[in-house]
Amino acid sequence: MLKYIGKRLLAMIPVILGVTLIVYCIMSLAPGDPARTILGEQATQEQIQELRDEMGLNDPIIVQYLRYIWNLLHGDLGTSYQSRIDVSTEIWSRFPNTIKLALVASLISVVLALPLGIIAAVKQNTFFDSFSMFIAIIGISCPTFWFGLILILVFAVNLKWFPVSGQVNTLKGIILPALTLGFNSMAAMARVTRSSMLEVIRQDYIRTARAKGVSNRNVILQHAVPNAMIPTVTVIGLRIGGLLAGAVICETVFAWPGIGRLLVQSIQSRNTPVVLGCIIIFSICFSLVNLIVDILYAFIDPRIKSQYQ
Repeated sequence: MLKYIGKRLLAMIPVILGVTLIVYCIMSLAPGDPARTILGEQATQEQIQELRDEMGLNDPIIVQYLRYIWNLLHGDLGTSYQSRIDVSTEIWSRFPNTIKLALVASLISVVLALPLGIIAAVKQNTFFDSFSMFIAIIGISCPTFWFGLILILVFAVNLKWFPVSGQVNTLKGIILPALTLGFNSMAAMARVTRSSMLEVIRQDYIRTARAKGVSNRNVILQHAVPNAMIPTVTVIGLRIGGLLAGAVICETVFAWPGIGRLLVQSIQSRNTPVVLGCIIIFSICFSLVNLIVDILYAFIDPRIKSQYQ
């Protein structure tokens, strides 16, 4: 297991390098001049060229990228073009807010999706099954920004139950952003859980357990649910990683001070070091979540655990 984990961690290195190369090229080819953005429209051409020389923006793109990678290998994410402070400091000041939002959204998704999918499968073709899958279809179909705006309009503006945005240290302040971020994931998890459960409860060993007199509750909880969890855990892992990326939209809608909103602001201002820093953090988090999911397989299914031995 440790050898497998080590290989997966090493495999993250080319992934991160590839992501940084693509993002760096895109940011370099995007229209606009970071030096002019920093100095403002009133700056002279001489001032802009002087700042470009100071920042190394006149060097070839490959030279700029290799310089960035060299600094990155030494733990230096660069300096923000706007605030002129370390990118790592700027990101880590906002990262806890994004993690808090993603964790609460993940908790809401899992707590709602698993019972919804399991009960829908057990009560197949009933009203509850149809209603739960109708909710799931809505959740998958609704764009995150649209659903967030609807929640703000109904629960914050009209009913005034929750604050509109930006309150990261209160329970009421995180409910609407977390619901917005987690609704789509909840719908996908519920559909996969239902499909997996339907496949499992039709297996011969489930019929055998019922024929032996095992109660339906124990059949579902002890035999069906554990064997149906592999596809569900896969989706949960992918969705949790995706929640970090989805936080970009959600944080923008709710003015949530996380790295998703920082990423959007940095893209708009051509702040390449901050953009790259945010993308690297997202890539590492997504890779680590996938690794954790693969490790969980071994605890859910003993047959998978034997492959690591």
